[in-house]
Amino acid sequence: MTPRKLIIIGAAGRDFHNFNTRYRDDIGYEVVAFTATQIPDIDRRRYPPELAGERYPDGIPILDQLDLPGLIKELEVDECVFSYSDVSYDHVMGVAAIVQAAGASFTLPGPADTQLKSSKPVIAVCAVRTGSGKSQTSRRVIEILMEHDLAVVAIRHPMPYGDLAAQRMQRFAALADLERHNCTIEEMEEYEPHIVRGNVVYAGVDYEMILRAAEADPAGCDVIIWDGGNNDFSFIAPDLQITVADPHRAGHGLRYYPGEVNLRTADVVVINKIDSAPPHGVAEVRAGVAQVNPTAKIVEAASAVHIDDPGMVTGKRVLVIEDGPTLTHGEMEIGAGVVAARRFGAAVIVDPRPFAVGTIADTFAAYPNVGAVLPAMGYSDKQLSDLQKTIAATDADVIVVGTPIDLARVVQFDKPHTRVHYDLEEIGSPSLTGIIEELIDRLNLSRRARG
Repeated sequence: MTPRKLIIIGAAGRDFHNFNTRYRDDIGYEVVAFTATQIPDIDRRRYPPELAGERYPDGIPILDQLDLPGLIKELEVDECVFSYSDVSYDHVMGVAAIVQAAGASFTLPGPADTQLKSSKPVIAVCAVRTGSGKSQTSRRVIEILMEHDLAVVAIRHPMPYGDLAAQRMQRFAALADLERHNCTIEEMEEYEPHIVRGNVVYAGVDYEMILRAAEADPAGCDVIIWDGGNNDFSFIAPDLQITVADPHRAGHGLRYYPGEVNLRTADVVVINKIDSAPPHGVAEVRAGVAQVNPTAKIVEAASAVHIDDPGMVTGKRVLVIEDGPTLTHGEMEIGAGVVAARRFGAAVIVDPRPFAVGTIADTFAAYPNVGAVLPAMGYSDKQLSDLQKTIAATDADVIVVGTPIDLARVVQFDKPHTRVHYDLEEIGSPSLTGIIEELIDRLNLSRRARG
């Protein structure tokens, strides 16, 4: 039988996982290329042979998605596998139209074909959109589990933007590990909050290897937390799925892929940010959950914002730096930094766009929805350099850093700066505490933890 030729369309994450779990060893398929989008400078590489397996001794090229129609013709492709997330249904079907117009079929692999099974209990934290509050929800879940003396290991959605072979399996237990693994700002934003709270985090490319290492972690593992990214569904079959919804983007849970998958499969939906969202947004999210998943438990929560030095902000011209992906493909116009700056009386939030240089100016052009805030883009040394130049050029008195990391460790500020912190605060009942305690009882985790 002649194998069907495939292109896997991705963004350095779900695409590699789909290949590893579904196609790598299937002789009915030959993957002739990956294509890359969403993340800058992740094309023009190869998926290395040590990851691709014995059927691919030369590895697999990673090419630009913009060239997809020509690649389908040139490589005589039979089928294209869509493998990235946090995109509208219009976007998904637009790509499908491009694929089918070039003569190929279009495929969306589901959880049954791609989810791994763990020997440990798994709690998956997913979302309907990037920037909904997955990470702070994961941190809250971990706090509850640790209060019950359970050893928790986090597995983070992939962010392999560098040497793929070197990133096959990464373990982060100390801040020094971030430097050792040459992490980008975007990676640090996801790993550092776990590390500073004393949790081990795994990430990388080969999630079968990652999962087995996490299960046998030397620090102990009673429960695995899947800390999702980019509103993707979990790579690991969960015992409890928590999906976070953002009432600032209330209708998006029914209009974005695979956010609606996460909404429909959730055991628990956390409606976050109700302290800053309009009431009609909260009501719309509730109505959406009732429509597609009426048995899900709904937890309401605030995204509590704190600032290191409120007096530094009051009455000042403020440059706000926010988490990059939340503003770009997450399509948020503001983040925690803007909320804090307004709350503590900033005189002006300075628009950085007139001062942007190089790749930062390119980011603003590519994502015109980004308003008068600066996305902390740091996928490469060039972006870091351009970010620092943009900060230096912006006419502001003070910098408010709304990213989840201590950005001053990687970027030099020439102005006074203060950090914003945000944590999940549950409101009313049901609560994550009660729900997780029910899971602990159901799975006998307390007895398991005591051995």
